Amino acid sequence: MRRRPSTGGSRGTSGPRRSGSGRTRRADLADPDAVRAMVDEVTDALGGLNVLVNNAGVFTPHPIFDTSYEDWQRQWRATLDTNLVGAANVIWCAARHMRERGGRIVNVSSRGAFRGEPGQVAYGASKAGLNSLTQSLAVALAPYGIAVAAVAPGFVETDMVSEHLRSDRADEIRAQSPFRRVAQPAEVAAAVHWLASPQAEWASGTIIDLNGASYLRT
Repeated sequence: MRRRPSTGGSRGTSGPRRSGSGRTRRADLADPDAVRAMVDEVTDALGGLNVLVNNAGVFTPHPIFDTSYEDWQRQWRATLDTNLVGAANVIWCAARHMRERGGRIVNVSSRGAFRGEPGQVAYGASKAGLNSLTQSLAVALAPYGIAVAAVAPGFVETDMVSEHLRSDRADEIRAQSPFRRVAQPAEVAAAVHWLASPQAEWASGTIIDLNGASYLRT
C-alpha cells in the first residue's frame, strides 16, 4: 500500500492540504457532487488510490417521543445521507480508481448497529446499514482485488462524544466496559491500519468489534 488519502468530514469544502506524507480534502458527504470531486481530486493529487477509510459520521439525539415529526424527518435524512448514503457514494467513486489495481476499503461502523441506539435511532440504523453495505461489497469487489471490511467501536474518546464524557453519565458510560474506560482513538486506528494492510485481504467482509467487552455477540 502506498500513500493513503484521507477522505471524510461532514461539512464544508476546501482544497487539498498537506498532512504528513498525504493530503486531506474536506467535503460534505451529504452532497454527492462534493463527494465525487473530493475523491477525484485527492486521487489525482496522490497519483492513485489504494486505501479508503469511511470515518465520517453524525450522532445527534432524537428520542421518539421528544422529537417533532418534522424534526424526526430531518434527523433521519441528515443521518442517513452522511453515515450511509454518503459512505456508499464515496465507495462508488473510490472503487473506480481501485478497479485496475486493487485496494482496501475500511468502514467505521458502531457497536450501536448491534445493540441499538434508543436515543439516536437513525444512527444505529445507519450503522447497521453500513455493515450490510460492507459485506455486500466485500463479495462484489473481491474479483477486483479490493477487500472491504469494517470496525465497530463502542464509545471512543473523540470530539463527537466529548459532551457525553463530560456529563453526569460519564461514570456510567465508562462502566459499560469491564475495563471501566472508553477506547482511545489509537486503539481503533490500529485495527483500521491492519485492515488496510496487504496482509488483511482474507479479512474481507469482517466486522471487528472494538468495544472493550461492553457488548458481546456471537
